[in-house]
Amino acid sequence: MKVWIDGKVMDASEAKIGVLDHGFLYGDGVFEGIRVYDGTVFRLKDHLDRLWRSAKALLIDIPLTPRAMTEALLETVAAHGAKNAYVRLVVSRGIGDLGLNPASCPKAAVIVIVGNISIYPPANYETGIPLITAASRRLGFGGFDPGIKSLNYLNNILAKMEAKQAGCQEALLLNEAGFISECTADNFFFAKDGVLMTPSADCGLLAGITRQTVLELAERRRIPVREGRFTRLDAWTADECFMTGTGAEIMPITSIDGRAMAACPGELTRLLLADFRAFAAAWKE
Repeated sequence: MKVWIDGKVMDASEAKIGVLDHGFLYGDGVFEGIRVYDGTVFRLKDHLDRLWRSAKALLIDIPLTPRAMTEALLETVAAHGAKNAYVRLVVSRGIGDLGLNPASCPKAAVIVIVGNISIYPPANYETGIPLITAASRRLGFGGFDPGIKSLNYLNNILAKMEAKQAGCQEALLLNEAGFISECTADNFFFAKDGVLMTPSADCGLLAGITRQTVLELAERRRIPVREGRFTRLDAWTADECFMTGTGAEIMPITSIDGRAMAACPGELTRLLLADFRAFAAAWKE
């Protein structure tokens, strides 16, 4: 694993941040997770655009231009050496005082991390994984805009803990109104009678880059798509379900709260997973 900090690439074991960095102290910062396929960074512009939007929302001034960020990323990817890798871009508020005041942090910190990733065993893409519904609710717009991809993932971590305690790898989160929002780190899709459905952004989810890719691929296939507000009943009675994310790509779902899907992986899941892998392999920025 290689890390870029302050213009230098080093091994992860050598990388250091200050103990007074507000990203460490308070989760005050933003990040992006990005995939590299066969040496090509996938949808980099989309990820950088979202990183800059998130930083602007938190009034964090990123001390690099998008071009300089890209150069740092590519330098770190080259140092890592693998053709297929995972990139984590982190922008922290930076070093400040022992207090919440962001004005005590004169300069944001940028860290680029490149390593390997394997969230799920390859067999899971053929067999799928079960979900539970977490008791923890997805934080809504009233407290913190979920469209900001911040370093504070405690809401998601609590739900992940629930999943692990229930013997599952993932959990479904509902918003405060009881509608499906997303999974702990991935977006959620299901299909019924040939129609692909996914919660809309107003359900409190982070609209992922992989989610957008799947929507584009579905449009190419002329698969009917509906974005809206859905309940657990909609998911329980679906023909097939899957979740999407940078790390997970497209992961089939076997059951939700013990209710088995009619098919896993279903026809649309298999089709879109194959399309996604071909699309990612052929990607050119």
